[in-house]
Amino acid sequence: MLLLLAEYLQQFHTGFGVFQYLTLRGILGVLTALALSLWLGPWMIRTLQIRQIGQAVRNDGPQSHLSKKGTPTMGGALILTAIAVSTLLWADLANRYVWVVLAVTLAFGAIGWVDDYRKVIEKNSRGLPSRWKYFWQSVFGLAAAVFLYMTAQDPVETTLILPVLKDVAIPLGVGFVVLTYFVIVGTSNAVNLTDGLDGLAILPTVMVAGALAIFCYLSGNIKFAEYLLIPYVPGAGELIVFCAALVGAGLGFLWFNTYPAQVFMGDVGALALGAALGTIAVIVRQEVVLFIMGGVFVMETLSVMIQVASFKLTGKRVFRMAPIHHHFELKGWPEPRVIVRFWIITVILVLVGLATLKLR
Repeated sequence: MLLLLAEYLQQFHTGFGVFQYLTLRGILGVLTALALSLWLGPWMIRTLQIRQIGQAVRNDGPQSHLSKKGTPTMGGALILTAIAVSTLLWADLANRYVWVVLAVTLAFGAIGWVDDYRKVIEKNSRGLPSRWKYFWQSVFGLAAAVFLYMTAQDPVETTLILPVLKDVAIPLGVGFVVLTYFVIVGTSNAVNLTDGLDGLAILPTVMVAGALAIFCYLSGNIKFAEYLLIPYVPGAGELIVFCAALVGAGLGFLWFNTYPAQVFMGDVGALALGAALGTIAVIVRQEVVLFIMGGVFVMETLSVMIQVASFKLTGKRVFRMAPIHHHFELKGWPEPRVIVRFWIITVILVLVGLATLKLR
C-alpha cells in the first residue's frame, strides 16, 4: 500500500525510490509490527480479562500450571493483526506469494479462533471437534497447494531440493501438491502442540521466520541463488516483508507472553503461525531445511505420536506426559528452564539450517 504511494511520490522526489529496497521495507515491517503489538497488547489483555476469556487448565497436568487458570488467551489475534497490517502497508501487493501466505495465515487463524471461542466462550471443553479442525485445515492447505502448483512458472518451483546434495533435485509433478499439503498442515499442528509453556512456541517461531526471511531474499535474487546453488524463485524475495512482520509481531507478543505470561497465544495464533512457516518454506523450496530449523516443533510432535502409539500397543507410556515439554516439567525442571533450553536448541538448529546455504 505504502509502496504504491512511494512509487507515485517518486515522480516528485527521487528520494522516495529508497522504498523499492526489500531490506528497508523488511526493517520497516519489523518495526511496524513490533510497535503495533506493544501498543495494542495492553488494550487486548484488558479486553480479554473484562470478557473473562481465560485459559482452561488440565487437572492431570503439572501442578504448577494450575495458577495459570484464567490467564487471558486468544492473544494470537494480536499477532495476526500486527502481521496483516504491517504486510499490507509495506509489501508489494501485486505479488502473488504475499497474498498466498497472508491468506493461509488468516485462514488457519480463523480455524483456531473458532476452536478457542468454543472452549473459552461457549465453555465447550472439546472446542472445534478434531475431525472438523482437520477437515478445514485440509481444505485450506490443499487450496494453497493447488494454487502454487497451478501458478508455478518454472519446473524448479515444484522440485524437491535436498540440502548438502547439490546435484539432487527430484521433480515432484502432482506430488508437489501432496508434499505442500503435509508441510502446511503438519507445521501448523506442530507449532500448536509446542504452544504449552510461556513463550515456548513464539520465540522459536520468530527465529525460524527470521531464517526463512534470509532464504526468501536469496531465492528471490538470481545472482545470489546461482552463487549459492539454491532455487531461483522470482518474486519470493517479497516475502521478506511478511517474515519481518512475523518477527516483529512475535517479539511484541513475547513481551506479554514471557514467563509468567500475561496472555496466551491460543490456537488462533499457533495454527496460523505454523501454517505460515510451512507455506513460506514450500515457496522457497526449503521444506527439508524447515524440518531441521523447526526441530523443536518436530520433537514435540513425535513425542505425542510415540506416546499415543506406545499406549495403544503396549498400554505403557514412554514419557511421563506428552508433549515432551511436560515430561521435563514432571521430572522437576522449572518451567523457565524448559523454555530457555528449548530456545537454545532452536538457535543451534536455525544456525545449522542456515549453514546449508554453503554446504552444497
